[in-house]
Amino acid sequence: MTSVTDAMSQLTGWLRTATELGLALVLAFVIIDVLFPGTTGVVNNLGTIVAQFSKDGLAGLIALLLFLIVFKNK
Repeated sequence: MTSVTDAMSQLTGWLRTATELGLALVLAFVIIDVLFPGTTGVVNNLGTIVAQFSKDGLAGLIALLLFLIVFKNK
């Protein structure tokens, strides 16, 4: 049982590292896109995602808040 727990802990660590790397890349692409508009398209994609949440009204807002709460509790 200990090996399963250790394996899950290691897998969780890898996934957390991959997620943090992804977020760092997104942030870097946003900065690049702000400095050089239209090079990566990340700002447009983020705008589309935010617009989708706001279009769904209260349900979209609740989903966004739940996502932020879960992500913040990493």
